Amino acid sequence: MTAVKHKRQQLTREDRMFNAILGVLTFVCVVVILYPLVFVLTASVSDPMEIFQGNVWLWPKGFNLNAYREVFRNEDIFIGYRNTLVYTVVGTFVTIVITLSAAYPLSRKKLYGRNKIMGFFMFTMFFSGGMIPTYLIVNQLGLYNTMWAVILVGTVSVYNIIVARTFMQNTIAEELYEAAAMDGCGDIRVFFRVVLPLSAPILAVLVLFYGVNFWNSYFNGLIYLSDRSAYPLQMFLREILLNNMADSMMDSMGMDISKYLVSESLKYAVIIVSSVPMLVLYPFLQKFFVKGVMIGAVKG
Repeated sequence: MTAVKHKRQQLTREDRMFNAILGVLTFVCVVVILYPLVFVLTASVSDPMEIFQGNVWLWPKGFNLNAYREVFRNEDIFIGYRNTLVYTVVGTFVTIVITLSAAYPLSRKKLYGRNKIMGFFMFTMFFSGGMIPTYLIVNQLGLYNTMWAVILVGTVSVYNIIVARTFMQNTIAEELYEAAAMDGCGDIRVFFRVVLPLSAPILAVLVLFYGVNFWNSYFNGLIYLSDRSAYPLQMFLREILLNNMADSMMDSMGMDISKYLVSESLKYAVIIVSSVPMLVLYPFLQKFFVKGVMIGAVKG
């Protein structure tokens, strides 16, 4: 019995070649994905002259933190962090509530006309009123220069509604709804007692998608905010980078390239400062991420 089992486990020459090629391709993909991240981190703490001369590859050269000092010297950074944290937490909560509230009824077969409703939703994925009508609506509703302009404009992704709906259709058996109905549960109680506890994987995926989107968003702030005290972090980082680049160009005309060199490492420091919170959050959601995406992406 053991000999037969051992014989079955032996790989053919073609299988070994295939595994070797697959391993090489996987290694190449990992390098292609990781190297830009490593380079950005390395360049942000390296001597700007070494970056300018192209000597920085994997390890810092001329280690210094001047770029980070330049970023955090601006007190607006902390205001931006506070605002972006509020936008991300409140915005993610609002979008999750709306997305799941739309996905749940659309996943139920007893909803009359659900395919037509889904068709209306999908129509908005391809056609919209445009920027100017949206701006006029925001202004007329009194949302201009408020946090709600950043949060509510483009709040819901129809794609994420489709993913959540498909997850509920494929994961939650119809028998569970029937059993809950026999116990006297209404739709709202079923949603909170049955659907939400079983939707943890897709919930983690949606939190990550929406959270990253709000954290990196700056366009809504650029269009709908004029009060600096309400600017998100990305607006201040963009301002620091543009101002530093303008100063460095003026100084380079006078043959003083010190600020120009600082701007070389500054752009990498800005990327790190804006990305670290999301990189810290991802490992806590990663175990749900693959499961939620794969189940939610299967057409039901």
